[in-house]
Amino acid sequence: MGFALTTSRLLFVIVISVLSVQLVRSRDDDAQALLALKSSIDVHNTLPWPPGSKNLCDWEGVRDCFKGRVRKLVLENLNLTGNLDPKILSRLDQIRVLSFKSNSLSGLIPDLSSLVNLKSIFLNDNNFSGDFPPSISGLHRVKVIVLCGNRLSGDIPSSLLKLRRLYMLYLQDNLFTGPIPSLNQSSLRYLNVSNNQLSGKIPASPALIRFNESSFSGNPGLCGEQIHKACELPPSVSPSYPLVPGRSEPRRRSSSSNRKKVIKIVGGVIGGFAVLVICLVVICMMCRNRREEKGSGRMKKGEEGRGTEAETGTGGESGRGGNNGGKEGGFSWEDEGLGKLVFCGAGDSYRLEDLLKASAETLGRGSMGSTYKAVMESGFIVTVKRLKDARHPGLQDFTARMELLGRLRHPNLVPLRAYFQAKEERLLVYDYFPNGSLFSLVHGSKTCGGGKPLHWTSCLKIAEDLATGLGYIHQNPGLTHGNLKSSNVLLGSDFESCLTDYGLQVLLNPDSLEEPSATTLFYRAPECRSIGRPPTQQADVYSFGVLLLELLTGKTPFQDLVLEHGSDIPRWVRSVREEETESGSGDDPASGNDASEEKLQALLNIAMACVSLVPENRPTMREVLKMIRDARAEAQVSSNSSDHSPGRWSDTVQSLPREEHLSI
Repeated sequence: MGFALTTSRLLFVIVISVLSVQLVRSRDDDAQALLALKSSIDVHNTLPWPPGSKNLCDWEGVRDCFKGRVRKLVLENLNLTGNLDPKILSRLDQIRVLSFKSNSLSGLIPDLSSLVNLKSIFLNDNNFSGDFPPSISGLHRVKVIVLCGNRLSGDIPSSLLKLRRLYMLYLQDNLFTGPIPSLNQSSLRYLNVSNNQLSGKIPASPALIRFNESSFSGNPGLCGEQIHKACELPPSVSPSYPLVPGRSEPRRRSSSSNRKKVIKIVGGVIGGFAVLVICLVVICMMCRNRREEKGSGRMKKGEEGRGTEAETGTGGESGRGGNNGGKEGGFSWEDEGLGKLVFCGAGDSYRLEDLLKASAETLGRGSMGSTYKAVMESGFIVTVKRLKDARHPGLQDFTARMELLGRLRHPNLVPLRAYFQAKEERLLVYDYFPNGSLFSLVHGSKTCGGGKPLHWTSCLKIAEDLATGLGYIHQNPGLTHGNLKSSNVLLGSDFESCLTDYGLQVLLNPDSLEEPSATTLFYRAPECRSIGRPPTQQADVYSFGVLLLELLTGKTPFQDLVLEHGSDIPRWVRSVREEETESGSGDDPASGNDASEEKLQALLNIAMACVSLVPENRPTMREVLKMIRDARAEAQVSSNSSDHSPGRWSDTVQSLPREEHLSI
């Protein structure tokens, strides 16, 4: 018995030692790989490696790392030259983001197949040559590919269809030839293949039909609907007749006679068709004149079917609420003062007329205005937000704000695609998200209680998505979301969480006496709940903490807690934690949930730091994101497939064996 125990302990010590050696070795491998990389491409010695700090995470260009492993390497505008060695890069196997943008690197793009965690590749504005790197098509986590501004040639491979998460593909200003593959990923939001030598018809797949001429310009051999250039049909083959002596001339006469008959028939058909078209045009004009007498009121009638603000995001079927929620005709208003549809960045392949004729379905109504699902005649779908106040702020301030928001591009933001300004109308056009909102995912169609259980791994993933998107917004000085809540988080094609309705609070009229609704009020920081108080980045952090508590407890901040306990969600969580501490039951080993509670505790601690009543005590979103990533990485290391721990902190608390515990 003693020998068996000694042997077990010895094996345990050996395993721990091996793991420790591997961990240290992996850290050293990344450092050695970076030094080898510097030696091969930094002939001008612009990279200060190794720096004074021994911590790899402090090295210039290492933007993100965990336990000494590099996860984001950004080496841009450093005049790096030479070829990238695939053997060196393969040692950095934890890389998520790799950027060598705007250097002088040359040769072939190396084999990246060993970088299985890679999500974003930025190799643009260098001197790379050769074919499109085939290894990229095998990296199934890749979302962003930016290879523009090089000398790449050959075909754009159809194997890109394997990348089901593809979000951005920028290949412009290269030497690519051949056709464009029929990309069909619904996740594709940004595409540019301009200024190459591509040819053939642009596929009319749903993923490609939405992009306009700017995405394909500079390729004279291309044709298709997106660039308004018809594809030429191959010349018809003229019938040939055998030159039989004595019979060739009669055949020609017969052929000429047949042509005359055909011309007469076709001429008669065209004439009759022209008369029919003229009649139809006259009838349509008469009908249109009648409709214009009633036209400007259709949108206002449509608002009768609006849903509640809690159920509504900027898109999403599950956000549909209200009394009828059905189709309600197109967008209409008086022609007087009709403005212009302004696209943000590269425009989509539709015009103002297409949007005006689109059928509109009410998705809901919020503090900013009403939201619609607009289906154009081509079948293309967008989400349109009709702002409540079309007179505030002034045109110049409104345009400046739209240009600022239109420049924001991030995988965790719903992009603003276009805006419209007229005398009495202001419209914002966004991508349509058919998977609905985070509110619907957590709570279903109800506005209180009974939400779907989310596993703690899902909570961590959602938290990281939201913190990443919000952190990107906060990189712009003074810019805030201003209205963060679960109904303003939409689910993308890969069920990634994307923020919407960001940066719009400045469009509210400060002289308005309208009180914020309960669905908004309880997400707001205490210092911003009074009318007219502008949102701050610290207030965004508070709202993020409330949203995180909503995930962890399954409670709606604006209804469940107020009705059941007369308290907002941060105060309720504080009271439960204090009760746990006083009773000591949270440390009871008999609960059997120590592991799951520990995993959820990290998220709970982050949320509680965010909802501090003192704004100065709240962490920045950059700090929040680092804490979440550390917690997620730690959870991935410690988790296993047999883990069936509760998905919510409230589930863990509820399972603790104490009868006097507050009912949840």
